[in-house]
Amino acid sequence: MIKLHNLHKSYPIGKDSLHVLKGLDLHIREGEFVSIMGSSGSGKSTLLNIVGLLDTHDSGDYFLNGQRIENLNEKKAAILRNKFLGFVFQSFNLINYKNALENVALPLYYKGIGRKERQVTALQYLEKVGLKERAYHLPSELSGGEKQRVAIARALVTNPKVVLADEPTGALDSTTSHSVMELLKEINREGMTVFVITHEEDIAEETDRIVRLRDGVIISDKRVIKKAIV
Repeated sequence: MIKLHNLHKSYPIGKDSLHVLKGLDLHIREGEFVSIMGSSGSGKSTLLNIVGLLDTHDSGDYFLNGQRIENLNEKKAAILRNKFLGFVFQSFNLINYKNALENVALPLYYKGIGRKERQVTALQYLEKVGLKERAYHLPSELSGGEKQRVAIARALVTNPKVVLADEPTGALDSTTSHSVMELLKEINREGMTVFVITHEEDIAEETDRIVRLRDGVIISDKRVIKKAIV
């Protein structure tokens, strides 16, 4: 589903450049639940932006669903994002003056789907995340956990191949974080590829595979051994 080979990315800083990703090799298969771990400056956000077609790599190869990603203009990148990717952010990125239903329906608007169908579909996804009864509430009337559930419903509404979650529990307490991770697990069990960026060890442990980054290189890539419940 996601295949990176010898991926490099640098950013100019004055007359110099900062080499952020240094020859990454990573293969995430369809249906995997993977976390990318690393401290600030490790390159994990840059990696997410490249995988999410929000930024471009300098050299190396990136394949998304078998398609080589190169020389995309913004229009083509937007089409691919809308077709394959759903995003969940730490800060939720909800539109404050739109209610939960309108926020979830927004990606369908960009796909050219009619208003009535958008609302019906959006309501189905709010029900999926347990928030049907909060459909007409504004973000200011929702708790942090409810906002993140709305954001997850919005990510799912276009039925993407991959959900990219950038620190999805970073603004939440531990109990709410656990419920959000349970929701992501449920999505993954239904066959969706889930790609989580986190710096929290306990969150990474809830995924099936942990890839650790340090200074732009992968230092480990391991399957999570699940503890048996006694």
